[in-house]
Amino acid sequence: MNTETTSTDPFGELKPVRGLPPGLRRRFPDRVLVMTTDRCFESCAHCTRKFVLGHAPVVDTPEKIEACVEWVRRHGVVRDVLLSGGDVLTLGDADVGRLVSSFAALDQVEVIRICTRAPVAKPERVTRRLARMLAREGRGKVWANVHINTAEEARRALEPAARLVDAGIPVSSQTVLLRGVNDTPRKMLELLRTLSAERIRPYYVFQCDPVAGLAERFGVPLEKAKKIEEYCAERIGGLALPRFVADLPCSRRKIPLDIL
Repeated sequence: MNTETTSTDPFGELKPVRGLPPGLRRRFPDRVLVMTTDRCFESCAHCTRKFVLGHAPVVDTPEKIEACVEWVRRHGVVRDVLLSGGDVLTLGDADVGRLVSSFAALDQVEVIRICTRAPVAKPERVTRRLARMLAREGRGKVWANVHINTAEEARRALEPAARLVDAGIPVSSQTVLLRGVNDTPRKMLELLRTLSAERIRPYYVFQCDPVAGLAERFGVPLEKAKKIEEYCAERIGGLALPRFVADLPCSRRKIPLDIL
């Protein structure tokens, strides 16, 4: 990874984009990200938005939600909506339900992703009531993407993840490969096995994003990351094996490590 290109805002989330409502971001043709809040349950030292939160525009009123929904409506190619931030589940159930139902009402939208750390950082936030509401208001379109980095965190997320899955909400995990945290083959394999045993699909393992100061502190050398991926691929089936990737500014896809 080339750390010379790091910045405090590598994905340009503070820059206004002509034609997009404030708080709506679009990097890929069929997906949009809605910045629902600038609050999180934790202040992760490796957070991609470490220097953006508190400054980026957020979609925090009914009028702003409607502006985003209308934009998506006028761009029929968009089929996947990510509700992120910050952490969307720092909002109350009514606000979360309003966001979910507003986008679920669009026939073109097939997937609504709840991007959250709550099952790890605040498990009690994920109640059965919330899970049932997401299933109802989301019309079967809601997925939960949970940020989980270690087997210990995965075990902490067991009960809240089960509430979501039992309500019909698929749960996936996104992991960041972090120096000194999960950057050994055995630790990564334990994490992936724990996730799949708890009905959490291992989705992505990311190289640390090129955020100023973070890549230098937490980044794992590319060759080491490839060896971790190979070790895991030789020991678990595809159901428990995530894609090991890098998310690079200006790229139109997540880049698999084996082509870097």
